[in-house]
Amino acid sequence: MTDSEQDRPEIVVGLVATPPDHPARVAARLTAELAGRLAERVDADVRWTIREGWGEVAPRRDGGVEALLEDLAQRRADDRWDIAICLTDLPLHAERVPLVAQTSARRAVAMVSLPALGLPQLRAARAVVPDLVSRLLTDASDQRVPPAGWAPAEITSRVPAIHRVVDEADGELGYVASRLIGRVRLLIGMVRANRPGRALLSLSKLLVGAFGTAAFALATDTIWQMGDALGGLRLAVIMVLGLTALVAWLIVAHDLWEKPDRETPAELARLFNLGTILTLALATALSYLVLFAGTVLVGALLIDTSVLEQTLQRPVNFTDYLTLAWITSSLATVGGAIGSGLENEETVRAAAYGYHPEPGGGRNETASPSRAG
Repeated sequence: MTDSEQDRPEIVVGLVATPPDHPARVAARLTAELAGRLAERVDADVRWTIREGWGEVAPRRDGGVEALLEDLAQRRADDRWDIAICLTDLPLHAERVPLVAQTSARRAVAMVSLPALGLPQLRAARAVVPDLVSRLLTDASDQRVPPAGWAPAEITSRVPAIHRVVDEADGELGYVASRLIGRVRLLIGMVRANRPGRALLSLSKLLVGAFGTAAFALATDTIWQMGDALGGLRLAVIMVLGLTALVAWLIVAHDLWEKPDRETPAELARLFNLGTILTLALATALSYLVLFAGTVLVGALLIDTSVLEQTLQRPVNFTDYLTLAWITSSLATVGGAIGSGLENEETVRAAAYGYHPEPGGGRNETASPSRAG
């Protein structure tokens, strides 16, 4: 470090992810670039040092935002950070609307709820975190940086998820979403944070069981006749019922339903359950498409056109193979449900929104420095 750099004031910003799952991945990418963004957006004459860490594995739910801010303030004091920002996957509310972020000037901390940011969570975090740091330093009258040259309400133009800013007691600011669009964005963000792709990969035995059932059904000419006799509407109803039954079976068999208790308020439990249902619905829908495509391919290879025509007593074309794959895939989802009972409990429970397994190593006590200036 040169003498000129040593003469410049240093501000340490702690970036805490809780729990260390999806928020930790966002925090890791943000940490690598946050110092540069703070130099660009807040003050280039400051040495910005970014520290990265984990919060609690399963953040306290009963106290909501207040509990998070208190825990974060204690972490900031213990680690001697100037500012602390928490990234969490908890869906939080204020005034019955989704809460995107909140700052507490007296505690020098801020919280960002990643699901409330919607689908592009990393991009939105890049926009909102520097503004939160700037606001906290301004509210604390920190002489190392110039006062923020923007009003709190101006952040709504930079972060689409934020609809308005609520000025609360003790100098706290709540950044809330709109009532309708904000709720839709929150649910989309919850599914994004819950990683439906991981849920799909974790249900590999489900697909194996479904493929086995489909292969057996394809060899039965009764299924061919049923597919030919049923119309598109009835086939669609069978498909929806099969997928619904599969999702319900996964939730019941693996105890994925979140029940309200002393630590989980009823509203939060409802959000967790809705996030779990949407994640599993998307994962099972994707698995159904994979099963459907595979069944079409196997049916076209194994069932000769002349044999199918003889059974159906009419000329056939490719749409008949699609219909056959449709009914076969729908019925095979029952076999997939049986196969899901063979899955590793940990991999299936990862689809539950409120479930956070203990990672190796527990809380991260090491600091990851990143500087600009």
